Formats: sequence, C-alpha cells, structure tokens
Amino acid sequence: MKETKWLFIAISAIGGFLLSLTGLSIGWMLGTLLAAMLLSFIKPDFLGEKGIPKYWLYIGQCILGIELGQKINLSVLNVFQKDWAVILIMLLLSIAFSLLSGVILWKFSKTDMLTSFFSTAPGGLSAMPGIAEEVGANTAVVSILQTMRVFLVIFIIPIVVSALVFHPSVEPVIQAAAPAFGWSGLLWTAVLSITAYAGYHIGKKLKFPAPWLLGSMLFTAVIQSGTSTAVGHDVIAYWPHEVMILSQIVIAASIGSRFRKEMFVGLKQTIAISFVSTVLFIGAMFGCAYIVSKATGLAFMTAALAFAPGGVAEMATTAVVLNADATFVVAVQVLRIIAVILLLPPVFRMLHASESRKEVHSHASV
Repeated sequence: MKETKWLFIAISAIGGFLLSLTGLSIGWMLGTLLAAMLLSFIKPDFLGEKGIPKYWLYIGQCILGIELGQKINLSVLNVFQKDWAVILIMLLLSIAFSLLSGVILWKFSKTDMLTSFFSTAPGGLSAMPGIAEEVGANTAVVSILQTMRVFLVIFIIPIVVSALVFHPSVEPVIQAAAPAFGWSGLLWTAVLSITAYAGYHIGKKLKFPAPWLLGSMLFTAVIQSGTSTAVGHDVIAYWPHEVMILSQIVIAASIGSRFRKEMFVGLKQTIAISFVSTVLFIGAMFGCAYIVSKATGLAFMTAALAFAPGGVAEMATTAVVLNADATFVVAVQVLRIIAVILLLPPVFRMLHASESRKEVHSHASV
C-alpha cells in the first residue's frame, strides 16, 4: 500500500511539473490535481475509495498555513495601518459579492448550498477544496469552479487594467525578502514549525474548521508579526519555494485521489451558471475598485489588482509587471484570503445546518 501511495503522488507530481513549465504560478497545484483526477478516473482501484491517507492533506495544509502566516509581516502591518478603511471596505465587499455569487449558483443549479458557497469563496485554490472536503462539500465541483475563477481572473484582470488608462501608479514596488539560509533562518523555521503544530492543537480544541490550516496560520501570523515588531525588522525564516511546491503537490494529490466520475454528473449547467456569476463578480470588483480609487486617490490599477478575486502570487506578479503598488496588492490579497478562510466556513456550516433543519420540518409537516 505504501508503494502504491508514493507511486500515485509521484505520477500526479509529474503533471504538476509539466504544467509548471508554462510559467503559471499555480501550475504545480493545478497540474497535480488534473493528473491525480485522471489517474483516479482511469484506475479507480489504484488507491480505493479512501484515496491517499488524510495526513498528506494535513501536511500540505500546515505548510500552507505557515506560508500565509509569514506574510503578515511589518510591510503588511504598515499598509494596513495606513489604509485600513480602504482595505476593510474591499474585504467586506469581496465577501459580500462572493456570497451573492454562491447564492446564484445554489438557486439556479443543482449544486447543494455548501458546495456552491465553497466554490465561489475567494479563499484560494490551495485552501478552499481542502476545507470543503472536511465539511462534506463536493470537492470535485469546488476544485473545478475555483480553478475556473482563478483562470478568468488571470486572463481578464491584466487585460482590462492594461487597456484602461487610469492614473498609473508611481509608488515604489517592494519585493519580498529572499529566504535566509543560515543558522538564524533555520532556527526561525523551526520556531514557526513548532508554533504551527501548537496552533493546530489549539485550533482543534477551539473547533476551528481545518485546524491544520487555520490554527497554524493564525499562530504563525501572531508569532511572526509580534516578533518582527519587537525587534524592529522582519524576522525571515529559511522557507524556499520548493516547500510550497511540496504543499501544492500533496494537497492536490490528496484531493484528486478521491475524485470519482459520478461526482461530475450533471455539471454542465453548474459550470455555465458559475461562469456567468464569476464574470459578474469580477465586473462588480472593477466597479468597486473604480469608486475606491476616485474616493481615495489610490491608483485604479492598484485598487483593481487588490480587489481581484484571484491568488496572491498571480496578482502580485501582475502588479510588478504593470508597475502597480505590489505591497498594497499583496497586503489586501493576503488579508482577504485569511478573512475568507477564517470567517466563511463557519458561516457556511451554520447556513447549511439551518437549511437542513428547514428541510426536516417541511418533510415532517407533509
């Protein structure tokens, strides 16, 4: 069984490697997911119904939690302190429009409520399918619709902000610090790893959804930002890009190993409705970005990239290429993803429980 598990992950990772050659920042995640999905379809008995053991998903979620927690550094805190009102408006509007998009998908397709909300939540392709699996949503639908949203954002946003001439940003672009290889960097990596593990246990006791992700993320963020503030500069861990590649591979392979053909039955209408609601979502974000840019004097290009319901890496890269304020974009994107991962899953579960109770009462009355 162990050899089969390792072989499945290795074959899936080849798909991630091939798609990463295109330069797509989510290539490892998406390619591994596609390869794992195809392998599960072609040979459903390769791993059986249970797929890869759950601890692989937990390992990937913990790595992702440490990655997100580290991004709450002094630069992000300074941006939030300076522009907290704009960021708060962006966060609330992003969440509101994603909920509206989820309601549209739920009401006009055959997708259940829980799956609809997780499919439209702008919490990142790496995080949302894993959390959705833990609460019982259809991970196949969530993965497909999350992927479609990210692709639409990547294709639409740069084209529109490049074509429209709205106050190009002249603010300096601040690049993230490089991984620090040395005793200090390795020591800080160990500290964050222990913090993440402790965060999981605390998150589990507090009944967090996906405690390996949320617990590790929150406590890493607290230690990272608190220590950096205390010493007066960002404390940098040795955290090479290969670590995040490993996270993408194990999360995608774990999710893909549980895909079955029956999960995709009747998805034609769901995909069509999701496409329309996602385009409307992106359009609403453009409108909000324009209003915010006019009201605050913030460059439209910066506001649009910060509002965009895509990934941190994709929007940060676009911001650098288009000479927008990458620090502000990264700050808003990171805070939005953390807010979505932290706030929305409990809300979705409460709504799902309420809907289930209504169905029980309606059946009882009949």
